[in-house]
Amino acid sequence: MGCTGLGCLAALAVLCGALGDAPSRGIKCGGVLSAPSGNFSSPNFPGLYPYETECTWLIVVAEGSSVLLSFSHFELEYHDTCAYDYLQVYNGAARDRGNLLGTFCGHSPPPPFSSAWHVMAVVFRSDRHVAKHGFAAAYRKDACGGQLTGLSGEITSPRYPESYPNDAECRWSIGGASGGGPLTLVFADFQMEGGQGCGFDYVALFDGPTVTAPHLGRYCGSARPPRTISSTPHLLIIFKSDFNIGGRGFKAHFYSGECQEVFTTIKGNFSSPQYPNFYPNNLKCQWSIQLPPGYQVKVFFLDMELEGRSSLTGGCDYDHLSAFDGGTENGSLLGQWCGRESLAPITSRSNRLLLVLHTDRNTAKRGFSISYVGVVPMNVSCTRTDFHIQIPVQSLAQLERNRIYLGTPSCAAQVVGRNFKIHTRFDTCGTESQRRNNTSVIVSTLYIDFSVGDQEDIHQYEVQCEPKKKEASVTLIAGPDTSRLSQAENLVDAQQWEGEAIDAPEIKSQDTSDIVFISICILAGLLMVIAVVGLVLL
Repeated sequence: MGCTGLGCLAALAVLCGALGDAPSRGIKCGGVLSAPSGNFSSPNFPGLYPYETECTWLIVVAEGSSVLLSFSHFELEYHDTCAYDYLQVYNGAARDRGNLLGTFCGHSPPPPFSSAWHVMAVVFRSDRHVAKHGFAAAYRKDACGGQLTGLSGEITSPRYPESYPNDAECRWSIGGASGGGPLTLVFADFQMEGGQGCGFDYVALFDGPTVTAPHLGRYCGSARPPRTISSTPHLLIIFKSDFNIGGRGFKAHFYSGECQEVFTTIKGNFSSPQYPNFYPNNLKCQWSIQLPPGYQVKVFFLDMELEGRSSLTGGCDYDHLSAFDGGTENGSLLGQWCGRESLAPITSRSNRLLLVLHTDRNTAKRGFSISYVGVVPMNVSCTRTDFHIQIPVQSLAQLERNRIYLGTPSCAAQVVGRNFKIHTRFDTCGTESQRRNNTSVIVSTLYIDFSVGDQEDIHQYEVQCEPKKKEASVTLIAGPDTSRLSQAENLVDAQQWEGEAIDAPEIKSQDTSDIVFISICILAGLLMVIAVVGLVLL
């Protein structure tokens, strides 16, 4: 029986596919893997995988455990961005961009992965051209230890916070994140069997991926180990218990790369991991701003888009950014934000501010971009004729007095005791009269020059006085980046700083205009009384 046209071509294609080794299309694959361990592979492995195929394997182990995934063979069509055939590994059930651990293709196998919880997803996709032999993978449940590659994470001893088992040994190898920077490890809780030399139960830290790396410490007992920072992008943690006497164990957090930074410069910028692309899920990142004594930290939110508020509670129960006054999360909470909002700047009360980003297991967004500037502590007051400005010397100890001036360099500060001082009349130092909101005010500009070499860095504050009320204020008009700080923000008023950082008796100035005015009034009153008495006597 003959055939013609498209039907004949289709039959011929099927026959050739059956006789040769060209892949077929649309084979069913994937599924749920719930055994404690197992193996899976691309369709037809070790033969060529089919065209136009998409497979999803969902690995689910017992709660409280993690999934360890490794690859024994890997060969997919190569593309520099893996746009054709690829394999993706997700840290969770949802195909959420924030859960994505990596996208892979070509001949280089993915690294071993350890999930942050008891679910992991693997997605394989092929296009309509060029098939390869595919991959073979194995997984197993692991309640203790693993290979951790995220930007941040949490590790705990087995059964924490219950007593850990005897004769246990766990190894966590941390490293391989895209940032490639040092790792920071912080213990939140620690209680183990003690003993001289920690010869029984202990936690050992190594500055690298193996025990041959430099030893960073060995800890036991109930004292929390100190914050540890590696000098390499890898950190090995070993937990070991002997045959008796246990304890609650430990809980620790690690941060890597762009997920943990400390800033000590007067100004700076930073953003969430991978900004403006979607941030990863399962993060706890910290940014600590630490400025010299006397400063405050002013934070400007240039852009923010996080997962939105809970529809049940109305709170930031999922992904959120928190700000704390001071260097730890025990400090006062300055604010907590989520969703997509335009936020007003915040100012710390101390010279340290901590920002913490928490993300959960799904629904990632663009993240945030932040700029900050150190607010120079100053007291600005005024009379009806004069400005009085005082700045503690310790807050600008690196500057000469001529780097601080009002209006023009000829009106530079003087050093009086522990303060830089500027005392000037309204008719000097570039001062001008303006009318704002139907009120007459006196305005000038205070310059603080932090420039080094060819790099100009001049902070400008607008100093304003309302003579009738003798009320003064100071406003930042140019600081970390004038293009980003488009609106001047009111930073300080005289009452806010009264009694802080500057001795109160020193900041009081004599208003000579008031004294003269009162004296004239008294004299006029006396003359009037004398005149009245004289008329009566006449």
